[in-house]
Amino acid sequence: MDIRSLCIRHQGPLLRILIAGDSAAAGVGVATQAEALAGRLARHLSPHCTVQWRLIAVNGLESPGLLALLEATPADRFDVVVLSIGVNDVTGLRAPSKWLQWQDRLALVIERRFRPGLLIHCAVPPMHRFSALPQPLRAMHSPFQGSVAGGLACDGFHPGVVAYNLWAEGLVKRILATPMAASEASSRVTPVSSAA
Repeated sequence: MDIRSLCIRHQGPLLRILIAGDSAAAGVGVATQAEALAGRLARHLSPHCTVQWRLIAVNGLESPGLLALLEATPADRFDVVVLSIGVNDVTGLRAPSKWLQWQDRLALVIERRFRPGLLIHCAVPPMHRFSALPQPLRAMHSPFQGSVAGGLACDGFHPGVVAYNLWAEGLVKRILATPMAASEASSRVTPVSSAA
């Protein structure tokens, strides 16, 4: 199990983020947390706020395991909770409808224990592009396919530096565009202008 915490001080209000899930949440595929989702997310948010993040992740975790892990984690308050879960559900042949039921259960536990202003269930990545995953499994669960493509690590299965960065950029846009009234500090985070 990987449990880490870090605070990146910058200007602006405190934004508390919990990232929970599987090996992708843990940063497998890159050498450091600075290159992984938590580090990239904190770096992209730091011009707008002070970021305090906590990572709870286990390699090989499926949705039922994440539910148990979150129930065993001491309750705390987070402004944003990001979930990375689903690839191992796919490889474990969990039906998409069952996976969605687990996501509902996870949302209830997260709301009760962590009270986030924003809960983000990340899409399962486009597994049909995972070169390390044999056919027909790659094509079998097309309803799970998400939006982050390319940039795999050398293992052909986990995100690499490029994919983690793209993933973090997408999350930052969502976080900054969402007023989080549940937290006074978070509600002062201002969206980034879209000027090019």
